[in-house]
Amino acid sequence: MREVLRDAYRYVNDPLSWTGPGGILDLLGDHLWMTLVAVLLGAAVALPLGLWLGHTGRGGTLVVGVANLTRAIPTLALLFVLTAALGLGQLPTILAVAIFAVPPILSNAYTGVREVPDDARDAGIGMGMSPRRLLTSVELPLALPLIGAGLRTAVVQVVATVSLASLVGGGGLGLVISNGIATQRFGQALAGAALVVAVCLGIEGLLALVQRALTPAPMRTAARPVRGHRVAASDA
Repeated sequence: MREVLRDAYRYVNDPLSWTGPGGILDLLGDHLWMTLVAVLLGAAVALPLGLWLGHTGRGGTLVVGVANLTRAIPTLALLFVLTAALGLGQLPTILAVAIFAVPPILSNAYTGVREVPDDARDAGIGMGMSPRRLLTSVELPLALPLIGAGLRTAVVQVVATVSLASLVGGGGLGLVISNGIATQRFGQALAGAALVVAVCLGIEGLLALVQRALTPAPMRTAARPVRGHRVAASDA
């Protein structure tokens, strides 16, 4: 085990591992590109649908339940099915992980809108807001924390799952892992896994900051810890 750790350390600290075609930086670019496209595809489907279902309250539980069933589909099996239909490359990976990005985005968008307080809706209706204006000006801003949490979950899941792209010729950081295993350089495989974890943690932290910045100030202060304990929004 110590030898594997030493090999992993040497691999990460070798400048040749980072530069040139097939280097870590090159593979990281592919990894982040596939992640971005997959999350955008998933959000393009799930976000409008979740907001609309939450706003109308019609059939939301059924649709969200069906979407969550996709989590039971083996990712690798779906990837190979799409590869058989579309060929090798990044496209089957992007489509496969985009499908798995839908449930957290859809569920959180729906739940976020449904949990908007009734008095906030009543105030908007009393001001003569149209249903569309009520959604965009009242419900959506109040639902942003949950929507942001759903996007964060989806992005982290996609970053981790995109590592499977190396199995179908799609590149990404998973190639470091698969090449290490294929050549029995287990230190390299461990280094690749550590790189994927580091990217997940880095993106999670960055998105947490973005989510906080986009959350309305009154909603942030309502949940601020006070004297060693957390005050819920309902207690404010």
